[in-house]
Amino acid sequence: MRLMILFTCLCCAQLLSAQTKTIHVLVALCDNQYQGIVKVPARIGNGQDPANNLYWGCGYGVSTFLKKQPDWKLVRAIANPSANIYERLVFKHNSKNCYLVADAYNGAHMKQTITTFLDYAAGKQPVALNEPVVQAGGSAQLICFVGHNGLMDFQLAETPSPVNKRSRQVAIFACASKPYFYEAVKRTGAQPLIWTTHLLSPEAYTLDAMIDAWLLDEDTAAIHEKVAQAYNKYQHCGIKGARNLFATGW
Repeated sequence: MRLMILFTCLCCAQLLSAQTKTIHVLVALCDNQYQGIVKVPARIGNGQDPANNLYWGCGYGVSTFLKKQPDWKLVRAIANPSANIYERLVFKHNSKNCYLVADAYNGAHMKQTITTFLDYAAGKQPVALNEPVVQAGGSAQLICFVGHNGLMDFQLAETPSPVNKRSRQVAIFACASKPYFYEAVKRTGAQPLIWTTHLLSPEAYTLDAMIDAWLLDEDTAAIHEKVAQAYNKYQHCGIKGARNLFATGW
C-alpha cells in the first residue's frame, strides 16, 4: 500500500511538472564601460549596479516593471546565485501555471551571458530551483535575452547544438537581433518567437506583452502585434515602424 501511494505521488509530481511552464529571462545589465553602446547617464549605465541599472532597476527595467504587474507575484529573490549573476528573481503567475525566472547579469561579461543564453536555447545547463520547485535554464520552454546586442562587438567561436528534441522558444530584445543571432539560434534548434530587425530600446514592456500573449496560446501574428502595440505605446514611434521593428519565426 505504501509503495502504491508513493508511486501515485511520484506520478502526480511528474504530471504537475510537465504541465508547469517556465520562462527564463537573461538580462545583460546596461554598461557604458564594457559594452559598445551609445552612452547613457552614468547612474543607469553601471553594469555592476543592478538596483539602478537601465535594464533592471529603472522604471522600465525587468525587475521593477514585472514587480508592478498584477499578474505576477514575486515568490523568491536570490542574491548572487552565480559568479556572473547579481540577482535572481522568481515570479509565479497569479492565474496560469507558470513561473518566470529573471537573472541580472554583470554587464562586463556579455560574452558569457550570450553563451549561457544559447546554451539554454539548446537545452543545456538545466537550472533546478527549490522552494518553489522550478525547472529553468535549459529546461525552460521560453528563454529570453534582454540588453545590448553583444554580437555587434564580438563573434562567438562556436555555438551549441540541441541536446534533446524538447520544444523551446527564444525571444531576443536587443538591437537588430535577427540578423546577428540568426545562425546561432538556428544551430540550437530553438524556435524564434520574437526578435528584432533594427535598433530599439530593450525595456520590459515589450517582454511583458509578449509573455501575456504567449500564456494565452495566441498565434505568432497576434503575439507580434501585441509586442508592436506595446512598443509604440511607450516609444511613440508609430505603429507601422513598431511592426517593422519586430519579427517572428525565421
